Amino acid sequence: MFSLQTIFGQGKQFYALLDEAADAAYDSTKALHAMLREPGRVHALDAFKLARQRERDASEKISQALVDSFITPIEREDIEALASALYKIPKQVERFADRYALARQRLEGIDFAPRAAMLEKAAAVVVEMVKELPRLRLEPMKQLSDKLRVLENEADRLILELYRDIYSGRLEAAEMFLLKEFFEILEKAIDRCREAGVVAYEIALKNS
Repeated sequence: MFSLQTIFGQGKQFYALLDEAADAAYDSTKALHAMLREPGRVHALDAFKLARQRERDASEKISQALVDSFITPIEREDIEALASALYKIPKQVERFADRYALARQRLEGIDFAPRAAMLEKAAAVVVEMVKELPRLRLEPMKQLSDKLRVLENEADRLILELYRDIYSGRLEAAEMFLLKEFFEILEKAIDRCREAGVVAYEIALKNS
């Protein structure tokens, strides 16, 4: 017969796996910021592939643990929702990095670094929220959620500034299309961070 301590101890593995997923997502945004700070340098894409694989491994472990575990520290649907939200962050980042590596020479003069910095900060807040989750304290989680919202709003403002280049009249149609695609990918990556933060905050709200 299992003791309650053993059962609940096993349930805590989900928090550790969610931490792994959040850390992998954050590392992907750090790699992207580093790439965009030095646009003239050719960067290997290994860091993005590794972060994505770590995220994929954590997601698979979470799915398997949900099958194997009798009890979970929070509702299964919430664990699945948060894991899914975290999974989408490095996926979007890798998509940007892959395409940027191919089109880098056609993007000269476009500074994505400040927007990537905001993305990195947003992902760092998501890491904090996931690490705070086991305590299920509403006030600290709300503060982090508010911080994430401010970062998202600032990132939106910066991305709007980039859109001015698209409609400035100095770009060819092909360049306009290319830039618009990159802006939208970067914007979606930031949105993915916000979505993960919303899920984490709602879990705390439900269980506090």
